[in-house]
Amino acid sequence: MRDRGYFERQEAESLAPYAMRASESRGREHPEPEHGFRLAFQRDRDRIIHSSAFRRLEYKTQVFVNHEGDYYRTRLTHTMEAAQVTRTVARALGLNQDLAEAIALSHDLGHTPFGHAGEHVLAALMKDHGGFEHNSQSLRIVEVLEERYAEFPGLNLSYEVREGIVKHSTRFDRPRVSDFNPDEAPLLEAQIVDLADEIAYNAHDIDDGLQSGMLEVDDLEGVALWDENYRVVRQAYPGASPTILRYQSVRRILDALVRDLIASTEAEVKKRGVKSVADVRAKKPSIAAFSDDMGAKVVQLKARLMERLYRHQRVRRMGAKAKRVMTGLFEAYMEDPGQMPPHIVARAGAETSMPRVIADYIAGMTDRFALEEYAKLYDPWERV
Repeated sequence: MRDRGYFERQEAESLAPYAMRASESRGREHPEPEHGFRLAFQRDRDRIIHSSAFRRLEYKTQVFVNHEGDYYRTRLTHTMEAAQVTRTVARALGLNQDLAEAIALSHDLGHTPFGHAGEHVLAALMKDHGGFEHNSQSLRIVEVLEERYAEFPGLNLSYEVREGIVKHSTRFDRPRVSDFNPDEAPLLEAQIVDLADEIAYNAHDIDDGLQSGMLEVDDLEGVALWDENYRVVRQAYPGASPTILRYQSVRRILDALVRDLIASTEAEVKKRGVKSVADVRAKKPSIAAFSDDMGAKVVQLKARLMERLYRHQRVRRMGAKAKRVMTGLFEAYMEDPGQMPPHIVARAGAETSMPRVIADYIAGMTDRFALEEYAKLYDPWERV
């Protein structure tokens, strides 16, 4: 049998010199014996996949509320697409794929129901109680809220995965970054997650927007990334259906973004003389980046999606509904915490305030559960 030692030697020989090796991990907060044939970051990835928070992503909004249709991306399918892009980029750059994938799979665990609209509402409600931010909440889930082991709280993930959860994004002013040496840049495996996330949602939001009818092809006219690829697809498949034209255009955009990210990051590694993990940690701003030309095209695409999709009437109505539902839940629980399940209320104590317990509970809800709970609290005809 190929044991852990074999796979550690394989990592040492095959990964780029600036990639993070599992054997060099800073370890876990609660010491555990190593597994016989699974490396540390592989175990982390597996623990994330088997967590309750990961499963709940299936019924959390990406852009469209889950019950609007089975076709549209959920927070779970988005996470899987972002992880797929992450693995592709990591493999091409010689990075640690297990570590990069673990960070990608966990990066949205802390998201609330109703997408970013829900996060904005909960952040406002928690403004006087310590705030709320989804990356920090993702870390709280894997460190505290998941209940899987008798020996320790949370999932007891490796330092590098937990660091990547709070530092994969370029903003370092969020809570909990101070626990992971803010003077150190994140590992390259974490840096690519932020851009893989952006690649995934830009591509699939075009796809979902066009499929839903909230975007028309004309809405994307003048956006360089769309125009360049849609023109090629129409010329290659003149008789194809709108569905095929849409899919093939999005496919080409996705490929162009991934190729650019790989080439630009590789060029930046050489330009900045990065030869080790220590070099990666010492380099700010981030090494992983799009080229200047592609970066400008991404900014243009995001601006058009903001204008034509994210501010669409239906999306705005969903945001308004999220505000009513989440505010109603928060206020009801604050007035009488006993309306929450006893095991949730029991989490409050010397180290955890009741508002934080309430935020944890609401953030963990799926869209469907939040709507059902709101109805039970406020609809007099709904069974409680």
